[in-house]
Amino acid sequence: MKLIVILLFFFSNSFHVYVQSENYVGNYTKTMDSTNGDHTIRYTLELHNDGTFEFHSYNKLINGIPQERNTFGRGTWTVIKNIVHFHTETEKDFDEKYTLDFNNSTARFDHKDKTIFRFYKSKISWMELIALKKE
Repeated sequence: MKLIVILLFFFSNSFHVYVQSENYVGNYTKTMDSTNGDHTIRYTLELHNDGTFEFHSYNKLINGIPQERNTFGRGTWTVIKNIVHFHTETEKDFDEKYTLDFNNSTARFDHKDKTIFRFYKSKISWMELIALKKE
């Protein structure tokens, strides 16, 4: 009987974590354009239901050098108490294209608007406080 109670507890907690994670799966974006069209910043985050993610940052500055810049990140994510924790592994998640280190990055839905996903801690300085909208 004790074993049955332990197994039920384990499976119910596993199901709860799975359902909780499913709420976060999806695409998140933010685009900022200057009024004269000289500058564009676009962030895209994809949280996959297998616990992996991909991130893309695109910057276009007409008078910049270079004029366009793309940066990418990928790795895994988990949800603990409504906070998404991002993880990257050196051998698996980094290469010439994927260079952003998301280790110790955390994000969560905005308290007021559950479609806004906000980073509030990251090693990537410009990533902190970025708010993305769920599509």
